[in-house]
Amino acid sequence: MSKIRVDVRDGVCVIELNDPPANTYSYEMMQEIDVAVLAARMDSGVHVIVFRGAGDKFFCAGANIGMLKDADPDFKYYFCLHANETLTRLEQTPKLVIGALNGHTVGGGLEVALAADIRIAKKDAGKIGLPEVALGVLPGTGGTQRLARLVGKARAIELMATGRLLSMDEAKTLGIVTEVWGEAELQARSFPDAVLDYARQFTPPNKASRAVGRMKRAVQSGAEAGFLEGLSIERELQQLLFQSDDAKEGIAASVEKRKPQFRGR
Repeated sequence: MSKIRVDVRDGVCVIELNDPPANTYSYEMMQEIDVAVLAARMDSGVHVIVFRGAGDKFFCAGANIGMLKDADPDFKYYFCLHANETLTRLEQTPKLVIGALNGHTVGGGLEVALAADIRIAKKDAGKIGLPEVALGVLPGTGGTQRLARLVGKARAIELMATGRLLSMDEAKTLGIVTEVWGEAELQARSFPDAVLDYARQFTPPNKASRAVGRMKRAVQSGAEAGFLEGLSIERELQQLLFQSDDAKEGIAASVEKRKPQFRGR
């Protein structure tokens, strides 16, 4: 039985973690996520990827503890290695990735969310944090690295060492969550529908999705390189964009004082 649901519509690929009751991930689920990320990467009709959890209580509660309890150390190591590779592939895919945090986002669930470019949370959806210290382990799917890059080393160590869980509003204050949406932002829409509406603004003809994706790559790759290397990455990506149909359309529309009609090419 599949552990995720994938739906591609209007240029948006929605990957839904679907393993009730807490959408915990196993090796099987992570393999399915890996396949879905690669498929979305290769699909020219996909411009934005949205990650969300099934139901309204959990985005994801992390790795399946029952699976890890009975696994030998070799399995645990390779499980973590593959999860890291999968989330890095997601992070490096030159398409915008939005994490829709519809419920509790804890442990490995937050680590999945941290690999997204933008994290939008439903107000009062649940808690968010990295409580792995209570299990005698560390956040082993990129949490120590991505959280430190978001909030700084001292704050990241404090959050992980205490294992304390935050509200979504507290997480926004720290920069872990990009937006928190309540009734005012939802405007009578369901949270999933509101996120889809938000995601569609980054698809053609509204935005030059290729440019958005290359901006992402410039930041994600350049931030991990030296400044001069980052500038080099930026220049090479810009040159690729200069050759695109969307750049020609955007420049022509600006000169002709009209709204551009992008095609994602």
